[in-house]
This record gives sequence, structure tokens and C-alpha cells, in this order.
Amino acid sequence: MERINFYSVKQVKEKSELYHLNSKKVSSPEDANQIIQTVLDLNNEAVEKFGILTLDSRNVVAGIHVLAIGTLNAVLIHPREVFKAAILNNAASIVLFHNHPSGDPTPSEEDIEITQRIVDAGELMLIEVLDHIITGDGKYCSMAEQGLLNKGQSDPEK
Repeated sequence: MERINFYSVKQVKEKSELYHLNSKKVSSPEDANQIIQTVLDLNNEAVEKFGILTLDSRNVVAGIHVLAIGTLNAVLIHPREVFKAAILNNAASIVLFHNHPSGDPTPSEEDIEITQRIVDAGELMLIEVLDHIITGDGKYCSMAEQGLLNKGQSDPEK
């Protein structure tokens, strides 16, 4: 006879706090940025932080997750980590976010590349990536508004 282990995967809420928000619903990039800045204030960080807002089917924020902390000008993230948090939070969709300590929220080539990989993975898992908000020095860039999400255009060569 062989022993087989059984596992149960559960999510544990770290904490719950009250914030002065106009709404928990994300209807625009500005809404997402307001929630991110109110909860995390990424403008004062010395290193890059990457995370997600998990949203329910009505685009109401179910949770905020900081998934990776990097260095002055880089943060490593894998789509697996993004969707592990999204699945555990039962997300219908997500908004990616990270900060640029340099103050310039313009997406780098690396930002565009990893965002596309995450968008492609989300399409397979039926968890839509609504946007990737990059913050810096009180400003933000919405990759969705810039037309940089390229939904439904995954590269079959990759």
C-alpha cells in the first residue's frame, strides 16, 4: 500500500482596513489608480512593487495583493504568481499595477512584454486583465488607455 497526501488550498485574509474611497468599483483607470494610491501610496517607495487588484464580476475590488518587491528599477514577476492570487480570491478580472521609483510612469519594453504574457495567460484562464497601471511621482500611465494590452493577439511563436 502507498500513502497519498490530500491537500486543501485556502486563502487567509491578512487584514481588513477602512479607507476613504469614492467607490470600490473600478470603472476607469483613474478609479484603479485612486484605490491603489489610497491603499498603498506607491509614490513614496524607493523600490518597485508589483501587485494586482482582484475584481468580482461587477468590477468591485475584492482584494489588493502586493506580489513582488524588486529593486530601484526592476521587479520580477511570473504570471503563475499573478493568477495564483487571482484564483484564490475568486477574481473575475484583475488590474495589474506597479510603481517606477524614478517618477516616470512610462512603460518600459520589459513592462510591455510581461504585461502581454500575463494578458495571454489570463485569456487561457478566462480571467480578464483590464489594465496595467504604472505609477510614479504622483502621475500614472494606463497601459489599456495607451493601447498596450493587445487582448486576443497572443504571439503563437512564443
